[in-house]
Amino acid sequence: MKRINNALLPSILVGLAIVLFQSCKQEANSKTLLATKTSIENTKPAAPLSQEFKDYWYAGQAEISSYKLEQARYGEMREGNAVLIFVTEDFLPEIQVKADNQNSSNIPVLKLNATKNFNTGIYPYSIMQSTFYPVSNNQHALKVSSSMQEWCGHIYAQLNNKDKFNIMSHSYFQGEADELYKLDKTILENELWTQLRINPKSLPTGTINVVPSFEYTRMKHVKIKAYKAEAQLTDNTYTLNYKDLNRSLTLYFNPKFPYEILSWEETFKSGAQLMTTKATKLNTIKSPYWSKNNNASEVLRDSLQLN
Repeated sequence: MKRINNALLPSILVGLAIVLFQSCKQEANSKTLLATKTSIENTKPAAPLSQEFKDYWYAGQAEISSYKLEQARYGEMREGNAVLIFVTEDFLPEIQVKADNQNSSNIPVLKLNATKNFNTGIYPYSIMQSTFYPVSNNQHALKVSSSMQEWCGHIYAQLNNKDKFNIMSHSYFQGEADELYKLDKTILENELWTQLRINPKSLPTGTINVVPSFEYTRMKHVKIKAYKAEAQLTDNTYTLNYKDLNRSLTLYFNPKFPYEILSWEETFKSGAQLMTTKATKLNTIKSPYWSKNNNASEVLRDSLQLN
């Protein structure tokens, strides 16, 4: 074994220190997006919760609504189903997951799990988006996640509301494989569905900057970022029109509490033409579905017309 020249020893030690520092720095950077401390945006006072709201949303049940889906994909219309599951939860603000135990530091949220299932020829699509929106209705969603599965592969994207919006996206498509970046905070299309259920009159209107739904950005392979939109609110509709994306979304809702979503339409370019995806409500039930996991509970799917 050769002996190290004493004259070279300082240079070797400095080189090792640089390598170790760069390695630790890279590891730290890879964790920064999720580890940054959550910034609570108390930009306006928390909206008081009415007794009507508490009686409906804090009864230990979720609201489950099924929809007949007509989905535009690859220039053709596809039949399928969509389901919106709204439920209140306690949310851990730092690690941003559902809390197992009650604590004064938890943030009460109205969670929306939105699913779509349809076939494109021989192979199926399964899409799910989750949004965690504070019932205080005075800050942005704390978290948004989205997954899409079909026979070519699967895609996952997640937004964490920290000091900025931290975006993580993974895809099997070239150019979208693994992305980590930050966005300045702005309106999220995903959060507007839950904000509507709390108070439709609080929805933003006029010319606004909006991050489109994660479902749309992943299906159309556009960057997850804010785009300019014109927002209009009537007594029973809310519309976003994205001129630069050649896309519009209209939500139709009951103007009376609990402001259930009756249907929606989304127009965008599919194939070589503009096409409109439509979802029309079939039924709504209230259920603690997490406890309905035995075979006898499958009858509940019949009531939702999902079988």
